[in-house]
Amino acid sequence: MNTAAQVYLDKIKDKKVAFVGMGVANMPCAEFLARHGVNVYACDRRDKDYIGADKCDELEKLGVKFSLGENYLDILPDMDIVFRSHGILPFQNPWIGECIARGQQVTTEMEVFFKYCPCKIIAVTGSNGKTTTTTLISKMLSAQGYKVFLGGNIGKALMPCLDEITQNDIAVVELSSFQLLTMGNMVKRPDVSVVTNIECTHQDHHISLDEYVDAKRNVLIYQSEESKAVLNADCDYSIGGRVYHDMRYDVRGELAQFSIKHKVDNGAYMNTETGDIFYSNHGKDTFVMNKSDIIIPGDHNIENYCTAISAVWGMVDVENIVNTAKTFGGVEHRIEFVREYKGVRYYNDSIATSPSRVISGLKAFGRKIIVIMGGSDKGNDMSEMVPYIKKYVKLLVLNGATADKIYNSITADGDYASCGLEIVKTDTMANALDIAKEKAQTGDIVSLCPACPAFDQFKTFEYRGREFKRLVNEFDD
Repeated sequence: MNTAAQVYLDKIKDKKVAFVGMGVANMPCAEFLARHGVNVYACDRRDKDYIGADKCDELEKLGVKFSLGENYLDILPDMDIVFRSHGILPFQNPWIGECIARGQQVTTEMEVFFKYCPCKIIAVTGSNGKTTTTTLISKMLSAQGYKVFLGGNIGKALMPCLDEITQNDIAVVELSSFQLLTMGNMVKRPDVSVVTNIECTHQDHHISLDEYVDAKRNVLIYQSEESKAVLNADCDYSIGGRVYHDMRYDVRGELAQFSIKHKVDNGAYMNTETGDIFYSNHGKDTFVMNKSDIIIPGDHNIENYCTAISAVWGMVDVENIVNTAKTFGGVEHRIEFVREYKGVRYYNDSIATSPSRVISGLKAFGRKIIVIMGGSDKGNDMSEMVPYIKKYVKLLVLNGATADKIYNSITADGDYASCGLEIVKTDTMANALDIAKEKAQTGDIVSLCPACPAFDQFKTFEYRGREFKRLVNEFDD
């Protein structure tokens, strides 16, 4: 075990530690601390069957005590340290302030990881492209021979890895705005920060746009002069026209920018005429590859590659960057090819929970396709994707809680009647898939591209995407 991890475990060994919200991050963290002899309590409004009965049984054998149901927070006054799930936000949960007022420490798995991680950290945030970019960075570094610890918002807790990480390794971490919101302990961290882009989103979970953007800024403002920041030269980081939002003013060390529209002074960019991708080191260009070397579709993925290249430049050889581009087939739920059935290709783009993601997903194919869309409402303006739906969609099958909202946005457009788009509404994603399957012809593409979260029908977008894949793979031959 590395020294930093041991210091932390020794510090809390006599404390009562509660985890509130037993999800993908807190569950393994509770197990990690329990295995090292810490007195752990697991709190959740949901029952063991919903959380996972087998996993709960394993934790109880390690000594973890459960507080479940309506009164699951009643034990908190007796705790010394409280870990909140990243999705439990302070302004929505008064009990967090009550814990702080009692003098208890309220923290998160990611805050602890950043404080005690002994190796270099590359952190990736942004409104879109986080997971693919994080994965690309990890694969490029692994190809170079580094031992990489990949986690964060990508679906893996990293605090349980503290006892195996060495100073020679690299941690590649995807961070959401929810994780960054209270991360004020990132002293001189991360070593490399990436902000892929910023758009108006998650307004159903943040107090304001200011809070959302300021949470993202945390990934930059705690860096040192020796650090590196990677920003998008094609993105206006001063959302709403408020200059202080421009994250370029937050950069402490080296600034690298990326673009698929024009040359940059320092960072990766694409020549729009040739499709060649270069890295510019303050004007000195190095050819990396052509966009045709990238096997996953869409301009947004070219942008993701330029982002990743800018992050790893100087650590990864060009050869390993190119090999990654030629072999990496994409991340689950992100324009993920599922199967071809009777000449129709089916894609799972369940991650497309916002209009901007839908736009990228539609443009990726460069032709008219069949789209399944709809889900729960997180307050997004659907009108921005309407021109792209008219241009790239031949049949739109709407379902779920937002079906009418999307339908009204499209039909309110003055050119809707003449665009040739067919729209069908139904209740569930499964029924939408049946309709798409029935209407699809040989050569068509069917994409689950929801524009919305999944909470009206599924626990998460991952559950939605996996159910979509299960249904497609069970089509009778």
